[in-house]
Amino acid sequence: MKKTFKAQNISCQNCANLIKGSLEDDFGEISVNLETNPKEVTLDIEASKEEEFKTEMADIGFNIIED
Repeated sequence: MKKTFKAQNISCQNCANLIKGSLEDDFGEISVNLETNPKEVTLDIEASKEEEFKTEMADIGFNIIED
């Protein structure tokens, strides 16, 4: 299921590339919207993997903002 997460600390294309390079092997295609504030990260993810994704994002320095 497609899901969009709002994330902190994403500021540029290099951040987006880091996210994609670090996490796409585990989570599939990821898109990062640099036009919004806070920035949005969208991917096709199962509910059971959401916590793992949030943890992995935090590990590379991008915290997910809870609604």
